[in-house]
Amino acid sequence: MLTRLDTLIVEFDIGLRTLLTKPCSIRTHPDADIAEADLTDREKKQAGALMRVNHSGEVCAQALYSGQALTAHNPQISASLKQAAAEETEHLAWCETRIAQLGSHTSLLNPIFYTASFTIGAIAGALGDQWSLGFVAETEKQVGAHLASHLDQLPLSDQKTRKIVTQMQLDEAKHALEAQKLGAAKLPLPVNFLMQQVSKLMTTSTYYL
Repeated sequence: MLTRLDTLIVEFDIGLRTLLTKPCSIRTHPDADIAEADLTDREKKQAGALMRVNHSGEVCAQALYSGQALTAHNPQISASLKQAAAEETEHLAWCETRIAQLGSHTSLLNPIFYTASFTIGAIAGALGDQWSLGFVAETEKQVGAHLASHLDQLPLSDQKTRKIVTQMQLDEAKHALEAQKLGAAKLPLPVNFLMQQVSKLMTTSTYYL
């Protein structure tokens, strides 16, 4: 059985792997059978920036779920959070591969956002499983809204990127539904507002950096 120190070491290792190694996807990449479109440099830059934002969002989600799983009280909920984190790793792989194909780069701010998200997740988990699940549901709701807005902004001809974003959107909706089924508490409006502001900071900064 792992001690608390062992668990912290494992989580630290997960963080390093998330930030420094190339993630893998068990599932086939959603865009694998779609041919590359003839995009202009401007379209590639726009798509690359949006996918960089999505990649950073997945880094944050990975950290949030890891922090929540660390302090979760119910083993079933902890297992559910770890499963969601594993699926977010697939999203990381899809985003990172597409970013490279578009000639762009991942965000330089990822280490900062990972650390902040892990801390928030650990605090949320410590507050109680229902509140922790409430954070999951609200986070996935906001991520889904961002992905929907990105579909509006992506070039119509860039079907590869659009396919990835669409599948991510479906997965995030599933995570939110699972959190609600497990008994997610409805977060107070001030907490929702604060999460929206933090999300806005992340999306705005990583679009450029």
